[in-house]
Amino acid sequence: MSVETHCPYCALQCGMRLTRTAAGPGGTAVHVQGRDFPTNRGGLCRKGWTAAEVLTVGDRLTRPLVRDDRGDLVPTTWGQALDVVASRLEGLQAEHGPEAIGVFGGGGLTNEKAYQLGKFARIALRTSRIDYNGRFCMSSAAAAGNRAFGVDRGLPFPVTDLDDASTVLLLGSNPAATMPPLLSHLQGVRERGGLIVVDPRRSQTAHLTEQGAGIHVAPTPGTDLPLLLGLTHLVLAQGWADTAYLEQRTDPGGLESLRRSVSAWWPQRVQQVTGVPVATLTQVAGRLAGGDGVYVITGRGVEQHVDGTDTVTAAINLALVLGLVGRAGSGYGTLTGQGNGQGGREHGQKADQLPGYRSISDPAAREHVAAVWGVEAADLPGPGLPAVELLSSIGRPAGVRGLLVHGSNVVVSAPDAGAVRAALATLELLVVSDVVLSETAALADVVLPVTQWAEEEGTMTSIEGRVLRRRAVVPPVGEARSDLDVIAELAHRLGAPGRWSTDPATVFDELARASAGGIADYSGLTHALLDSGVAAYWPCPAEAATDELVGVPRGGDVVIGTPRLFGESFPRPGGRARIVPVTARLREPLGQRDGELTLVTGRLLEHYQSGAQTRRVPELLAAQPRLVAELHPATASRLGLGEGDGVIISNARGTVRAHLALAPGMRLDTVFLPFHFGGEECANLLTEAVADPISGMPEFKRTLVTVGAADDAADDPRRTHDDSSAPVRQEILR
Repeated sequence: MSVETHCPYCALQCGMRLTRTAAGPGGTAVHVQGRDFPTNRGGLCRKGWTAAEVLTVGDRLTRPLVRDDRGDLVPTTWGQALDVVASRLEGLQAEHGPEAIGVFGGGGLTNEKAYQLGKFARIALRTSRIDYNGRFCMSSAAAAGNRAFGVDRGLPFPVTDLDDASTVLLLGSNPAATMPPLLSHLQGVRERGGLIVVDPRRSQTAHLTEQGAGIHVAPTPGTDLPLLLGLTHLVLAQGWADTAYLEQRTDPGGLESLRRSVSAWWPQRVQQVTGVPVATLTQVAGRLAGGDGVYVITGRGVEQHVDGTDTVTAAINLALVLGLVGRAGSGYGTLTGQGNGQGGREHGQKADQLPGYRSISDPAAREHVAAVWGVEAADLPGPGLPAVELLSSIGRPAGVRGLLVHGSNVVVSAPDAGAVRAALATLELLVVSDVVLSETAALADVVLPVTQWAEEEGTMTSIEGRVLRRRAVVPPVGEARSDLDVIAELAHRLGAPGRWSTDPATVFDELARASAGGIADYSGLTHALLDSGVAAYWPCPAEAATDELVGVPRGGDVVIGTPRLFGESFPRPGGRARIVPVTARLREPLGQRDGELTLVTGRLLEHYQSGAQTRRVPELLAAQPRLVAELHPATASRLGLGEGDGVIISNARGTVRAHLALAPGMRLDTVFLPFHFGGEECANLLTEAVADPISGMPEFKRTLVTVGAADDAADDPRRTHDDSSAPVRQEILR
């Protein structure tokens, strides 16, 4: 048996073909092949090639677990586990009110699960306290896109459009490690010398600019906003702005307000603040203004800051001034990280949203969704708390006392992870639905084994806003059930109104009705239509499915919906984009006093998110078995450290143990840690639970730390490290 489906990891959602085979000793029951799909063209990264191994890892959860009187997690039946959960939910809400229960979702859940989880929180639990781990990923880009364009979609154009780019400004992203198949779409711009990578460290992607392929810009960490204001200043000062575009396609008065807001960011001042030479600034601005096929793309590096929304807004303003957005062969976009980071936030997991990307505060939106759900709009709760606030409310008066976690590992992925772990220990009920006993699941009162990827049907929404079918090839392992089953069973036990189907196609049909007329309109889509092979992009209203076929792209698929947004107008009043002037709040430079360094966190090629899955794959773990801190050799020498030494990275929030790799591509004032490891190797023990006031995005990329030798450094063997800053190898795309 073979099925065509998509990779379980990043938002590229690379095409795969899975074949069910007989399992041999130490083998797998599923064979993975790359498939010719537009985003990956048959290639996969190491995570994709080994994805099937997670299906049969030795500690896969196969039975429900309940914590007994001795504090041990012991197997039980589904009926008993769900009865315990329902009874304790009812008890907590009877004593403390509906808001005593919180729900924390994940950007890896299918659209159907994300939709049903948001519905469950609001009409079964009647709580506003729901958010998801996408708050740590896409929230600043989403907030900026919404206020500028009236819509948030990662890439408002197909990835294949990048093939013909002359210039790509890539801000704060390292796709060579995070989504390697994307590199095939950057080959053309490299050949034209137009890849511009903004990153404080010389990452694998930054190495791709060498030998005339582009420019690497290495600003001081946390100064991306002044850098973008300075580039915009140069474009305006040199007369490179597309004034005709601005007059026709942006709100009146926006250009003059922007001109005033960037007037203080002349090149010499930008150089002083960011460390980027004036000559480089001028070269970059000239390249961006110098021709057609120009794209501005942001990633987490510029977004995961307390000014992340404003920084992305500055990138959007630059793209608007250059006349890029909505013009064929150019544009602005952001690289969505998680597999369903896009769909996961469109249909109800986010604290302030209802399905279809509707605002939960909008009376008309509440009426529409309530009618689909069969409840009164007045009975729906209002906006909840973004993820950092939701977790911080645990243990406080009127805070969360019980928490349901689906598809997230918050004690590794949340900022100030030590405080999160301590808070979870105070909960009166913690229920975790997962495929393995993650660090968060190990703390739970009830653990529910759920299906994953190749065991389930459903849909995902990719980085391009393309809605894709996920297909099952093997039955669930052991007694694992879909999250849809878990939600339905609990809803019935709680006496919830509405319908609670466990059939993904039926749930999708309801999602489509709930989204109808919204920004992210899926009403023209069904599982059957997606199974026919169409390339479907939202918004795809009901009439688009029959009346608006828009041609056959290079892959041969019929395209429906909206593969390219903003071609004629923006979904805002008057159909125009909004230029939002922003200002940079100069903060004290980090890493320049008392031997302290600026901690920057990020990803590795071999691991994904909290590492709960990839750390269980032997090939991936062997390549990156433990936490490795990267330092510039000169910085390490100053600290008396050498390659392979055991080191301690610490601040007032926590201490992390790692081994040292010397990386000449690092800044002298910066240390890099990947965030895929748990326990004493958890990088987020150090990060601070402060967030962007607009988006709720935590400050992951600018943390003050000290680095020193571990007490047992003498006992640590020296080792050869596969430097993640080394030039990317061709083997990542087999």
